[in-house]
Amino acid sequence: MAKTLEVSLTWNHDQVFDTHLATGSGPVLDGDGAEGASPTQAVALALGACMGIDVVSILKKGRHDLRALRVKVTGTRADGPPSYFTGWILHYEITGPVPDAAIERAIALSRDTYCSVWHSLRRDAPLEVTYTRVDG
Repeated sequence: MAKTLEVSLTWNHDQVFDTHLATGSGPVLDGDGAEGASPTQAVALALGACMGIDVVSILKKGRHDLRALRVKVTGTRADGPPSYFTGWILHYEITGPVPDAAIERAIALSRDTYCSVWHSLRRDAPLEVTYTRVDG
């Protein structure tokens, strides 16, 4: 049976919407990006969070000494409406003595198998993933 996900949005004012999740209030979305994330920023945040969560989970399950992780997401968009995303670059900054092979495996598993956000986006948009490791 297919899983479903349901959220709701209530128009507040201008281009601002309050969001509601099954667990309560969600983030504010703002078409201008002034009072909250714009919808396209929210997509980029969702992709970074989805893959970041996967990478952390995989590295922790592998008992690696991951001390911190930052994800920078860069999305390139088409000119003119509908200005869809034409490509993505994710860059991870990983702190801790985690072997490169473990990092590369975690990224590949997230990209190829686990990240439902990535698998929900356009299949013709390339995804480039890089990382730097900071020992500390």
